[in-house]
Amino acid sequence: MTTKLFLLLFFISFYAQSQIPTNIENYGAFFKVENPEFKTDTTQNFYVVFDIAKSFEDTSIPNKLIESAARYIRIHRAAGIPNKSIKVALVIHGSAIFDLLTHKEYQALRDSKNPVNPNYDLISALSIEGVEIILCGQTAGYRKIDKTQLHPDVKLALSAMTALVQLQNEGYRLINF
Repeated sequence: MTTKLFLLLFFISFYAQSQIPTNIENYGAFFKVENPEFKTDTTQNFYVVFDIAKSFEDTSIPNKLIESAARYIRIHRAAGIPNKSIKVALVIHGSAIFDLLTHKEYQALRDSKNPVNPNYDLISALSIEGVEIILCGQTAGYRKIDKTQLHPDVKLALSAMTALVQLQNEGYRLINF
């Protein structure tokens, strides 16, 4: 009886933990800078669009360029900038498309040895924070990847060029690594 109770509690605990949404605090580590000479004007808007076109060979960790969005949010919150003044969008194209795939598609198209897309939870956490994840429709077409193969929070755009221009017209500043 006690063994059955233990197993029941174990599985309930495991199930409950698997239902907790991913937290942005798990991504984007940063360093506190004491008394910077270049002061951050916390009254400004910090709207940014990251242009992300590359994936990395190490498929066991999230794409560092995508993770930069989490770092950007966390750094600026820590500096005292209110959430309403921080807006982030990612425009994804090129080989970075593979980082937006479902687990099943990631294993099939990117890393046959890895059953989990290491970017999936990061994308979920960013989406919860209001980050727009925008995929170039031209890249998707070229790679023959459709919406069903992508993380559900990914939005398709006509093209990366279109999304980048439109977001900059809306006051977002471009960050391109």
